[in-house]
Amino acid sequence: MSDTTSPTPSPTSPEPSSERAAAPAAQVAAASGPSAPQAASRSLWWVAVVGLLLLAVVGLTLAYQAQQQVQGLERELVRRQQDSQDLATEARALARQAQDAAREALAKASVLEARLAEVALQRDQLDELLQALSRSRDENVLVEIEAALRVAVQHSAITGSAEPLLAALRSADERLQRLNQPRLERVRRAIVQDVERARAVAVADVPSLVGRLDEAARLADELPLLSSPGTGVAARASQSAPSASQAAEDWSARGRDLAARVWSELRSLVRVTRIDQPEAMLIAPEQAFFLRENLKLRLLNARLALLSRQFETVQADMRQAQQALERYFDPRSRRVMQVADTLRQVQAQARASQLPRPDETLAALQAVLATR
Repeated sequence: MSDTTSPTPSPTSPEPSSERAAAPAAQVAAASGPSAPQAASRSLWWVAVVGLLLLAVVGLTLAYQAQQQVQGLERELVRRQQDSQDLATEARALARQAQDAAREALAKASVLEARLAEVALQRDQLDELLQALSRSRDENVLVEIEAALRVAVQHSAITGSAEPLLAALRSADERLQRLNQPRLERVRRAIVQDVERARAVAVADVPSLVGRLDEAARLADELPLLSSPGTGVAARASQSAPSASQAAEDWSARGRDLAARVWSELRSLVRVTRIDQPEAMLIAPEQAFFLRENLKLRLLNARLALLSRQFETVQADMRQAQQALERYFDPRSRRVMQVADTLRQVQAQARASQLPRPDETLAALQAVLATR
C-alpha cells in the first residue's frame, strides 16, 4: 500500500493551492478505474438470472395449462364414450323393436293381401253391375238429348231464333260432361261444332225491330204534311217562345221579338215551294187524318208480319210506308227524317235467315246408340 500514498511535503517547498486540490481528484479516479467493468458484469449476470427465472415460470405455466387441457380432453372423451355406449344400447333396443314391428307388419300385410284379393274380386263384380246400369242410364240420357234437340229445332223454326237450339245444345253438353264417359267425347265435339255454327248465323232481332215500329207508329200523328202550311209557322213560334220568355223584362228585346213575329206572319202569307208530287198538295184537311191512319196501319201490319216471321210481307209494308212518307210528308222535318231512317233500318234488318240444324250432334248420337 506504500505506492498509493503520496510523499509528505517538506516544509521547505510549499505547493500551490491548485495542486493540492487536484491531488485528491486524481486519487479518486485511480481508485474507481478498475471497479467499473466488474459492476457491468454483475448487472448482466442478474439480467440473465431474472430472464431464466421468467422462462422457468412461463414454462411451468404452459405445462400446467397443457396438463389441464389434456385432463379436460380425457374427461370429454370418457363422457362421449359413455354417451356412445348409451346410444348403442338404445339403438340395439330400437332395432329389436323394429324387428318385432316388421314381423307384425309382415303378418298384417299377409292378412291384408288376402282381404285385398277378396275386395278386388268383389270390386270386379260390382264394376260389372255398375257398367250394366250405366249403359242403360247412358242410353236414356242420349235418347233424352236427341228428343230435346229435335224439339229445340222445331221451336227455333217457329220463333225464328237460334236461342232455343243453343240452349238445348248447352244443356246436352253439361249433361254429357257430368257423365264423364270417354266414348261420349265424339258427341261433345259435335255439339261444339253445332254451337259455333248456330252462333255464326245472323238472326233478326225481332223485339228490337218491333219496338222501332211502335215508335214510328207513335210519331205518325206528329209528322208534318206538305199540304199543311201552318206547321212550319207553329214550329217556328214554338222555337221562338223560350227566347221571348227569357227576354220578357227587356222592352227592347220584346219589341224585336214582336217585329220578328209580325215578319214571320207576313212571310207565311206567301210561300213558294217546289212540288215534286202535285197530288200531295191536293189532299184536303179531312183526308190528312185518314192518310196518317193508313200509315199507322201499314206499320202495325208490318209489326204483325214481323212477329209471325213473314219477312216478305214486312219488306212490302216498309216499301209502301217509305213511299207514303216521301210523297205526302215534309222531307225537311226532323221527325219525318227520323221515321224514314227507322223504316230503312227495319227494312235492312228484317230478313229471313236459314237456321242451322244440329246434324253433327244427331249423327254422333245415332252412332253411339248403334254401338250398344
